[in-house]
Amino acid sequence: METITARECITTVDEPPPPVAVDSPRSAPTSLLVPGANSRWNDWRWQVRNRIRTYEELRRNLPAVESIPEIDQVAAKYPLAITPYYASLIRRADCSDPIYRMAVPQIQELHDPSFLHADPLEEEHDMPVPGLVHRYRDRALLIATTMCAMYCRHCTRKRVAGTKESSISICRLRQVSEYLTAHPEITDVIISGGDPLTMPTALLERVLSAVRSVPSVEIIRIGTRAPVVLPQRITDELVQMLRKYHPVWINTHFNHPAELTEESISALARLADAGIPLGNQSVLLRGINDDPRVMESLCRALVRARVRPYYLFQCDLVRGVEHFRTPLSRGIEIMEYLRGRLSGLAIPTFVVDTPHGGGKIPLLPNYILSTSPSHTVLRNFEGMLVNYPEPLTLPPERVREAAPESTGVWELASGKASVIVPQNSGRARRRKSHSGLRPVERFIPD
Repeated sequence: METITARECITTVDEPPPPVAVDSPRSAPTSLLVPGANSRWNDWRWQVRNRIRTYEELRRNLPAVESIPEIDQVAAKYPLAITPYYASLIRRADCSDPIYRMAVPQIQELHDPSFLHADPLEEEHDMPVPGLVHRYRDRALLIATTMCAMYCRHCTRKRVAGTKESSISICRLRQVSEYLTAHPEITDVIISGGDPLTMPTALLERVLSAVRSVPSVEIIRIGTRAPVVLPQRITDELVQMLRKYHPVWINTHFNHPAELTEESISALARLADAGIPLGNQSVLLRGINDDPRVMESLCRALVRARVRPYYLFQCDLVRGVEHFRTPLSRGIEIMEYLRGRLSGLAIPTFVVDTPHGGGKIPLLPNYILSTSPSHTVLRNFEGMLVNYPEPLTLPPERVREAAPESTGVWELASGKASVIVPQNSGRARRRKSHSGLRPVERFIPD
């Protein structure tokens, strides 16, 4: 095993990204959001250098912005960054505009009911080494950077994103590689952040190369919002680099049809033409896409752009996002609406990433109305009820295999296990306290 030198772990385990080359002085605020006003508009580095970072910059570039002097107060806790490209998509400088609502801090972010948490998914509890989340047996998530081109106001990692814009160090990357090598059950690694595509190409390649060098890793996935907020980042150089590490999948994060611009669709085409399968993970957001017709339009536009709608996430119980959350019933209503109006290819799975590290749970309308050993009553999207006959002759019982490593609902249904008992229930604790008693003592009092 290669030795990690002390120098590689000095002072901080985070390594800041290489400085971006200095170009011409920052554009005058009046022309910052006009694509044709700067020759560097299509340079992703220029876009990153010229991000709107303060309330004063926002007011200079969007004079019609709502008067919210508390924006700096919110940004001090949850950083503000908007690329000129994404800011140029704002049509109304108030919360009636979905782009504005996703990009501009609101005072409601400081409202935190007691049931919200900084890390509701308990990612930090599932980190065997810093920056690597191992929750599901066969996959792991690598936080490669804390930087994003834009800091979305609904971000599930508001506790981390942008507080210190840095990328994974050589020391940490080696720790990650060693852990993956020691756990060959991990075959799927998701590169996340922050946004991995904000990293310089060479630095991103170092991460991909380290992960791909682990023999048991079969698939690499990249989670990014760059095609949405920074489509200029999808350069030929980047695409050619990504091709070297196939199979590579990319999950994007479009939430509203207005985000699918000519520039973003071109960026998606460059990725798809390179043989990179594309999926999309939307978040259900109040006042943005919680209208079934908006979600239908988004899904249709994604499929036209060769992007498979993958997940529709219920907004996480994260501090600072309560004003975005919708009832679970709204998501189920949207799924009911989409079924029968879109092909299965265009319908995402509505999921809740449950608190306490419980993982993703899919939620669907109830299409099974009744069951019996001989028949199941089903309902379709139109309300038609169908009696579906079960097989008259059951197949021979399968030979029972060795006991599984873990027990889930599938093991119950397949006969490999007979019961799942919660380990910390009141009844389990009572049983444990009585386990030393003889059977007769459990029933006959003194």
